[in-house]
Amino acid sequence: MGRNRVVPSRVRSGMRAASAAAAVAALLLPLAGCASADAPPVLTDGPSPLPATEVVLVKSGGIAGVKDTVTVRPDGRWTKTDRTGASQEGRLAEADAARLRQLATDPRLATEATETKGPGNCADGFTYRLTVGPAESGYVDCGPAARPPAVTAEVVELLTRATG
Repeated sequence: MGRNRVVPSRVRSGMRAASAAAAVAALLLPLAGCASADAPPVLTDGPSPLPATEVVLVKSGGIAGVKDTVTVRPDGRWTKTDRTGASQEGRLAEADAARLRQLATDPRLATEATETKGPGNCADGFTYRLTVGPAESGYVDCGPAARPPAVTAEVVELLTRATG
């Protein structure tokens, strides 16, 4: 007949600890391949970059002969240079950078680049040229009757306001 064997309690607790360690190791083993010392850290706080290209706005014309160039880099930093070469620098607020990201990737902007009209009969109007990657669009602001391309005009307004 079968005999009951008595296992001392310290052996039983050692067996339980070994079983628990083996179970934890079995659960963690599949995750070991997920970590890599070569992988760069993923940063989630802070502003997202703009499209991987610069956004350049040139405003020229007017009675005083203005020529201002605003260049916004992918990280949101901007430089504004006037016709004398004087410049200012800054960084877009996160809300402005987010809106510029949306507008710069809006497919209507590429369409507007193919539909850009040259200046009509407009004395002392401002000419706006916007370049986003390979797409260039623009318009001449000839007062209330002018109908600028919608996305281009929104980028112009955003950059004019945000960069002073």
